[in-house]
Amino acid sequence: MTTREYDKSERVQLADEAVHWDLGSSQSYGEYLHLERLLSAQQPVSQEHNEMLFIIVHQVSELWMRLMLHELTAALNCVTRDDLDPALKMLARISRTQTQLLTVWDVLSTMTPFEYSAFRNELGRSSGFQSVQYRLLEFLFGNKNAEMVGVHKRDPQAFETLSRALAAPSFYDEVLRLLSRRGYGIPEDYLSRDFSEPYRASKQVAGAWLGVYHNADKGWDLYELAERMVDLDYNFQLWRAHHLKTVERIIGYKPGTGGTGGVSYLAKALELKFFPELWQIRTSM
Repeated sequence: MTTREYDKSERVQLADEAVHWDLGSSQSYGEYLHLERLLSAQQPVSQEHNEMLFIIVHQVSELWMRLMLHELTAALNCVTRDDLDPALKMLARISRTQTQLLTVWDVLSTMTPFEYSAFRNELGRSSGFQSVQYRLLEFLFGNKNAEMVGVHKRDPQAFETLSRALAAPSFYDEVLRLLSRRGYGIPEDYLSRDFSEPYRASKQVAGAWLGVYHNADKGWDLYELAERMVDLDYNFQLWRAHHLKTVERIIGYKPGTGGTGGVSYLAKALELKFFPELWQIRTSM
């Protein structure tokens, strides 16, 4: 068979397969993914070329956060059932997702201060600070702050969702309950505390985690859980650091559009850790 005959045969085969898929599928690729809605959601408010980049970067970030919430909620439910194998898989997936969120800042950092300032005023008071999903992630990980709920008073559904998440046990709260059920000494007031209050590190909790590490051969799943949690915390801190440096690169030390201090506000967030005892005990091991 000549090259021309082979190419013709291949084109005929591909055409036949295309017809087969067209006739045999109940819905198309675009219909399944709702691409018409998804790809029409980019609506710049200015005529500036670079605004499309700004919109897509933030929309993609929200989609990745959507997946993280899906996985973390399921992992929390597994922890409450003491079913750690699927939880470990879910946490590993979250870590991979976090690496995608990190690369988003690399794309956004291609925007110069001049390019951003050309449409920044059109954004009004809109800001990533107002992201409901980001706040849900923080609450679900364990960084509770009742003041952050008030930002969403004008959105009843978001306000209700965040209020429930604020009052509910976080992923870390459920992990500590699991440690208690496994015989590790978690203080009683940490198991039935007011979960809407910020978490405070505990020497007793740190001691329990040390016990997990020293008995890894007997409780390998708890040891693995601890290390997956450190991965999540570590990646979240990297995400915050990349966020800060990208903002600094693009707007310097100007205030954020949502009224925050911009870089100064983000710098404070670098000090936060979701699972503080897991970091504290590393000096003692």
